Amino acid sequence: MNWTLALPEIVLAVSGLAILGIGVLPKRNTHFPCAIAVIGAFVLAAALALGTPEGTGFGGQVVSDAFSRFAKVLILVGAAAGVALAIDFNAREGLDRFEYPVLLLFATLGMMVMVSANDLMSLYMGLELLSLSLYVVAAFNRDNERSAEAGLKYFVLGALASGLLLYGASLVYGFTGTTNFDRIAEALSDPSKATPGLVIGLVFVIAGLAFKVSAVPFHMWTPDVYEGAPTPVTAFFAAAPKVAAICLFARVLGGPFGGLAGQWQQVIVLVSLLSMLLGAFAAIGQSNIKRLMAYSSIGHVGFALVGLASASEAGMRGLLVYMAIYLLMNLGAFAVLVAMRRQGRAVEQVTDLAGLARTDLGMAVWMAIFMFSMAGIPPLAGFFGKMFVFKAAVDAGLWTLAIVGVLASVVSAFYYLRIVKVMFFDEAVGALDPRPAGVSFVMAASGLFTALFFLYPAPLVAAAQAAVAALLG
Repeated sequence: MNWTLALPEIVLAVSGLAILGIGVLPKRNTHFPCAIAVIGAFVLAAALALGTPEGTGFGGQVVSDAFSRFAKVLILVGAAAGVALAIDFNAREGLDRFEYPVLLLFATLGMMVMVSANDLMSLYMGLELLSLSLYVVAAFNRDNERSAEAGLKYFVLGALASGLLLYGASLVYGFTGTTNFDRIAEALSDPSKATPGLVIGLVFVIAGLAFKVSAVPFHMWTPDVYEGAPTPVTAFFAAAPKVAAICLFARVLGGPFGGLAGQWQQVIVLVSLLSMLLGAFAAIGQSNIKRLMAYSSIGHVGFALVGLASASEAGMRGLLVYMAIYLLMNLGAFAVLVAMRRQGRAVEQVTDLAGLARTDLGMAVWMAIFMFSMAGIPPLAGFFGKMFVFKAAVDAGLWTLAIVGVLASVVSAFYYLRIVKVMFFDEAVGALDPRPAGVSFVMAASGLFTALFFLYPAPLVAAAQAAVAALLG
């Protein structure tokens, strides 16, 4: 058992228990020091993840390779930003309790276990640790009816998704005799050995994972949970867990079930098509910007799955590049949403951004950059993300998928550009409150990456290529 392979996870777990112990000490306010300690733990875990040796450990349950390192760094960046965005917001809303950053830490621990999983059992353990933490933070504002409803809806539907995943895993075990990814890959080295029961089990596993990424038709929880949860929680939901679940998708389908690409490719193509179309059209009529961003995230999952549907090395690389870009531009956009306060009260309507360019030009410019990037307008980072996945689809002969993706991008540009129009051309409805430093930092860092990515994309593309090479062997 090579315990050093799980050193980042061990450090996070021990840090979480230590911070939990400190948090219950009889002090007046432990939220801020606990939040800083959690961010410090994330930084330390990222440094350890980059230096973790390659190999498998814990009886084949855990794998450490370039793919897991790539995914872990993205997850930790998203998690640290999620904690930073919440510090001032929670204090203003009376939610500044030390449990919040600790819950995000354990959710992050679950995500890191997920992307390092080399067995269906360790995969499920990580997924449930993530899910249980997210159920609680969705309802963290327990005195708010919408937040409590969001937590309950996510819990009920999440339990259903877990059931589907476990049923699929049991069928896979029944027809292959193992839950280990390496042994499943050996058993399926000859695709003709795949029985109908095994394929049905794989479909159930895909359904359980599709819920976690909020892909159609398992998206129904997303708009209500995004709207009802506190805004920093929504920002966290839309960033780190989404990246972790997509990377887990790639790990499962590209690894043990890579030999069955002919079977699962059709399912992913359908899910991708439906997600892109629903994300493009359902967001058009939304007036609440958090619901709009929920449908936007469903559309972006559809675009990312185009890379997975290609079932090729180029497609997987495009998927990882897309998720890295999506993570950062999404964090920036949600930093703007967290900063949307007027006279001490959080506001969420698109019309609340009216005339923002006249009252806070800096924030309006950053938001415009994020919206243009999400629409896929060059030379911003979002354009390159879509270019990678669409090119992979074309190379794989999936012309319909690529064409629908381009058309969905055109339709979705309408609601992104509407936000820009409201900020720059509508009459101002009143200045927003001053932004806290942490929110401004996340906004600026994400904005600079999104705007300047085209100058030097090579490091990210090379890291994604190395991750895919490790995944596909």
